[in-house]
Amino acid sequence: MPGRGRSSFNKRQKERSRQDNQREKLERKAQRKLEKQTTPSEDAADSSPDFSAVAEQWALPGSSPDSSTDE
Repeated sequence: MPGRGRSSFNKRQKERSRQDNQREKLERKAQRKLEKQTTPSEDAADSSPDFSAVAEQWALPGSSPDSSTDE
């Protein structure tokens, strides 16, 4: 039975390490979320999609979404 204690210790150590890593990951995620909410980056504004092309397509005769509801 002397081998039984070592494996239990290793299991506890591994589980503790897993929990620590999970806690650190959640802290980093929360920090990123907090930073994103407080200071919106300029890069995010530049990378926003441009929907003007879609609006132009809808403005064409026969392809507007409103005309499909009239049928």
